[in-house]
Amino acid sequence: MTAFTTFEKVAVLGTGVLGSQIIMQAAYHGKEVYAYDAVEDALEALPQRWEWIRAGYKEDLGEGYDAQRFDEAIERIHPTSDLAEAVGDADIVIEAVPENLDLKKKVWAEIGEKAADKTLFATNTSSLLPSDFADASGHPEKFVTLHYANRVWSRNTAEVMGTDKSSQEAIDGALQYAEETGMVPVHVRKEVPGYLLNSLSIPWLSAAAALYVNGVANPEEIDRTWRIATGNDHGPFQAFDLVGFGVASNIHRNSGDPVQVKFADMLQESIDAGHSGVADGQGFYTYDSDGNQTGVVKDWELDEQ
Repeated sequence: MTAFTTFEKVAVLGTGVLGSQIIMQAAYHGKEVYAYDAVEDALEALPQRWEWIRAGYKEDLGEGYDAQRFDEAIERIHPTSDLAEAVGDADIVIEAVPENLDLKKKVWAEIGEKAADKTLFATNTSSLLPSDFADASGHPEKFVTLHYANRVWSRNTAEVMGTDKSSQEAIDGALQYAEETGMVPVHVRKEVPGYLLNSLSIPWLSAAAALYVNGVANPEEIDRTWRIATGNDHGPFQAFDLVGFGVASNIHRNSGDPVQVKFADMLQESIDAGHSGVADGQGFYTYDSDGNQTGVVKDWELDEQ
């Protein structure tokens, strides 16, 4: 079995809220990164993404942020809509496409055909079991998960989880890559949907969604109660804004629960209107160009009874 120990060229598939952060994190730590997206508009929006992420680095990293290093990182990022160009000579491919099982199977089948033997395969799936689509790659032995939290530069856990077909070399390689790119590697030792982080956070978010969909309270009221009673900085609907509605919509839809599916439909309506969270300047709340919360979106408030 190949030992995955060299990571110079990185391919990241998907340039959304989290994908773009994964791209920048790798480039900021010296990697050449191919940023693949099949949607040209998404690639054209990347310069705006970099400036949003730059603001996050400035805010969270303090002296760890280096403006010149950030500019050099941007130069190491190569946007492309050509999958073969992205993955053909990559040392690692990290997939961050929407949370849809059929889509992931399709994408991984294409990656498996175009990637080199040396390439380590990693998925950033939030809630799906990797064993449900690892075989689609044709190389399940070198297929692992590498899961990031939002704002990867500061909330920098990287959860590495294999399937029963993953080799130890693949797991070790992913742990090494995570450390090389400024992450704190976390080895999840048994396959479970949601890893450690989302196994804890998804029930919390789902409970908040159910309270809202069932007409119990407004998002701002739910958040305020949580913040005051627990001492946490963010409530669940602020978390939805940070994660981005695209990821959240897929996770809640995949649950199959009618209440959660209804919430996913609400999120999708907002996405279609151009509002998917902090990165777009509006979700359940409004935000300025630096990502600071500026107000509450009244359209989400329940009708008075």
